[in-house]
Amino acid sequence: MTIRNIVRYPDPALSKPCEPVTAFGPDLAALQQDLVDTMRAAPGVGITAAHIGVFERIFVLELQPGAILTYVNPQITSTVAKTMRHVEGSVSMPGFTEELERPQQVTIRFQDMNGAEHEETAEGFHAICIQHEIDQLDGIFWIRRLSKLKRDRLIRKWEKAQR
Repeated sequence: MTIRNIVRYPDPALSKPCEPVTAFGPDLAALQQDLVDTMRAAPGVGITAAHIGVFERIFVLELQPGAILTYVNPQITSTVAKTMRHVEGSVSMPGFTEELERPQQVTIRFQDMNGAEHEETAEGFHAICIQHEIDQLDGIFWIRRLSKLKRDRLIRKWEKAQR
């Protein structure tokens, strides 16, 4: 069990896109376990490798206790037009949240820990989490999805709390 340090906002590394995973084996399994341990310690419901300074396309979710979902090289292949609003935050900016609007359903293609390809359609909170984590893999920190006014206000509060 290894709990890794989490990259904190405003570290520029949070804007770095991740590279595809090409090696499926013990190193990837160790990274996946570190992600789970770090996410639980944070605490959070999802975490990407980028959150711990590893710029590979992998993230884990734990939407129900004990049910770990792992996505390697995920790509959104389709979304629906209908959206939903949900409060989001990040392990890289703990304690700070804001409401965002995202498509309420997504279909993704991804690989599992053995490299096998899968396609999955997710709805509701699960879909929101997938979009949030794929954004981070693409180097899009969640606050970039906020309006300038909301983002600036949140950043000011964050900076004040860090003093």
